[in-house]
Amino acid sequence: MQKKAIILLSGGLDSITVLAQAKKQGYQCYALSFDYGQRHNAELNAAKKIAQHYQVVMHKVINLGLGSIGGSALTDDHIAVPNTPQQGIPVTYVPARNTIFLSFALGWAEVLVAHDIFIGVNAVDYSGYPDCRPAFIEAFQSLANLATKAGVEGKEIKIHAPLINLSKADIIKQGIILGVDYQHTVSCYSADKDGRACGICDACRLRKVGFKEALVEDPTEYQ
Repeated sequence: MQKKAIILLSGGLDSITVLAQAKKQGYQCYALSFDYGQRHNAELNAAKKIAQHYQVVMHKVINLGLGSIGGSALTDDHIAVPNTPQQGIPVTYVPARNTIFLSFALGWAEVLVAHDIFIGVNAVDYSGYPDCRPAFIEAFQSLANLATKAGVEGKEIKIHAPLINLSKADIIKQGIILGVDYQHTVSCYSADKDGRACGICDACRLRKVGFKEALVEDPTEYQ
């Protein structure tokens, strides 16, 4: 009997790679995406296409009102997306986003009797977000098994972050080996309605460098 796994699927480069890895490992994959008040729906459209392509068992898109608390350039139109690298934690950090996303994944895992959750966080080539670090994943792993019925009954729920110590180039190389087509993924913070990337935000910069260092042609469609 195949093990079930929840895959946090944003529609971007990292999450499609994680989904491909989970499929390769033989998991029954349940994809979970969020409409959290982000600037555009292009990444959600990409996530839906990716979920269909990989024939996940189910793909849920959950609506969250993170825009109502603001505090991030990704959810507040009054805060501009920066076009140059920032010092410290950038304004594109969405407060508590991965904590919230993993909490929903944890709840769904209990309902499905799934014991594995995959998330594509990365602590090497990333923007300095505190909820992308190994220490965060380790802490949430502990929380998951303290706060759930499954954990109390000794049925551990495992948080998988297989990309966390990889460079963007190494992530792309792994994806290519797995047959991932990155053409329709969306990483850009300011993509247009057709999913075309701005080419200048931090996410685009990291993506460009990743393809260049991986010696793989960048399939991204830029504005």
